Amino acid sequence: MARIEPFRAWRPRTQFAEAVASPPYDVLSSDEAREMAAQNPLSFLRVNKPEIDLPVGTDTYSDAVYAKGVENLRRLIDDDVLMREEAPALYLYRQQMGGHIQTGLVCGTSIDEYENDLIKKHEFTRPVKEDDRTRHVDELNANTGPVFLTYRAQAEIDALVERLTQAEPTYAFTANDGIKHTLWVVAAPADRDALVAGFESVQELYVADGHHRSAAAVRIRKMRQDANPNHTGDEAYNFFLSVIFPDNQMMILDYNRVVRDLNGMEPDVFLAKVGESFDVNPIEDGKPTQRQNFGMHLGGQWYALTPKDGSFPKDDPVRSLDVAILQYNLLQSILGIGDPRKDERIDFVGGIRGLGELEKRVESGDWVVAFALFPTSITQLFDVADAGTVMPPKSTWFEPKLRSGLIVRPLDD
Repeated sequence: MARIEPFRAWRPRTQFAEAVASPPYDVLSSDEAREMAAQNPLSFLRVNKPEIDLPVGTDTYSDAVYAKGVENLRRLIDDDVLMREEAPALYLYRQQMGGHIQTGLVCGTSIDEYENDLIKKHEFTRPVKEDDRTRHVDELNANTGPVFLTYRAQAEIDALVERLTQAEPTYAFTANDGIKHTLWVVAAPADRDALVAGFESVQELYVADGHHRSAAAVRIRKMRQDANPNHTGDEAYNFFLSVIFPDNQMMILDYNRVVRDLNGMEPDVFLAKVGESFDVNPIEDGKPTQRQNFGMHLGGQWYALTPKDGSFPKDDPVRSLDVAILQYNLLQSILGIGDPRKDERIDFVGGIRGLGELEKRVESGDWVVAFALFPTSITQLFDVADAGTVMPPKSTWFEPKLRSGLIVRPLDD
């Protein structure tokens, strides 16, 4: 079963919701966040990326940054921009990007279930990012960014969500990027309890995005449990802020790569090496149209790469992923990129930016070659997580991104 918990959120008063809501902390650089929030004193980026209110060049992991985050959250509360829910509630959050619509449940999710692998993971985490989110949550005493979860859709839950979203929403606005955000507060005990009961029949949840935030929640629980001689397991720190979407509403885009150099090779030598594991053909459009096909941009030309038979194990849920085929058959074996999480010669470009961004980066001279991938599917994510294994880094790019600041989950209630 999936245990979900209502809670008393801090959330913007209706007239401030659009101004407060911000992109997630980890999809913008400090410079991008500083520019985005420059004319908006209410932007939640000032809470989730508080270095933007400090001198340029400030160490993002310094004491001053976390202190500024606490100060900025407290200011939003003290200025009555954020209000506290009177009673525990759940929330339904709908996003529309073009013709794509997804509606998720905002709730507290069980850390016990996370540790018992009823909430399944598909990525390793980086210690420095875990440390950052742990300290951020601990000092602010709140979950300020939700974990993006998914589950295999159930008709009964779909019907309940459909009924509840017929009501007048609490928030409805379209952000500058054209994505519409709509949120309903589910405060009526009967409706709230129906959602809780509905999720009791969900056997597993899956982390789609937010592995560092969920791992940080586990560390926070351990810290606070150790410090609480009267720990019961029902305290707020035993749960973390999540938005849970059914799998049939998920949209995963490609997650592409750019590399700074050819590992000492000339382009013709590099192409010959690639041709040992892939069929290589010049093309006009580098966007792959099916799994296990790649686009490569090199020297102003797009090439189609198709892996040769026998070059990867087709029955392995991880090694048969497009990101794994590219990693092991080209990035590692030819370009010498062994750990893409740490190697500064590689960078990752979300598919939302389009192939034009790959061409732009290569043409700038800062990067030499780019690779366009076909998106990982939600079924592949389930298969990897169910097998108890992990995907290579940067395997999935989910859109639309969840806005931060609409729902803040305090740890003091």
